[in-house]
Amino acid sequence: MKKIIGITGGIGSGKSTVAEIIEEFGYPVYYSDNLAKEIVNNDAELQLKIRALLGDEAYDASGRYDRAFVAQKVFDNVNQLNQLNSLIHPAVKKDFERWVEDQDETFLFKETALLFELKLHEACDRSILVTADDEIRIRRVMERDNKTTGQVQAIINRQMPENEKAAMADFVIFNNEGFAELRNATNLVLKQLVASFDQENS
Repeated sequence: MKKIIGITGGIGSGKSTVAEIIEEFGYPVYYSDNLAKEIVNNDAELQLKIRALLGDEAYDASGRYDRAFVAQKVFDNVNQLNQLNSLIHPAVKKDFERWVEDQDETFLFKETALLFELKLHEACDRSILVTADDEIRIRRVMERDNKTTGQVQAIINRQMPENEKAAMADFVIFNNEGFAELRNATNLVLKQLVASFDQENS
């Protein structure tokens, strides 16, 4: 029977890196956030709904989803952000379900930023949180996205607090050190994860 494992983490935590490491270990990974970017461009019905919610400016002159415009539009509007998520999530969920059907492996991983916020963990058999100290996350995002400390802190302040997510997660991977340490920590959690299902079935 297939087991769905959610992977999440706040901005700058390194969740995508952990997902890539898990994939290197031979497990299939569904990258929800990246695939959502494709779905908003390729799903005609979804496009119409997003335009109705945010206006035609949500897509640029070439018809591509304008992420910068949308981010600015919903950043201080929680209600509008929730409405946008309620449009995109079902489309991604449908795509994920198709992906699961095509997989032959037992353990399938789903990487998504809003695992707990959208209660997606309730449809998972286990969940993994990737986390790091705030100052480290801020530095990473500043270097990656050329943002100021204040801009990154504002994003973090709008995300679910790390301690709340840690309390909900089955496993937590701390990413305060280098890549080698992160790889080892991920490998250890994978072993613990598999063992947890073995214990469940024994």
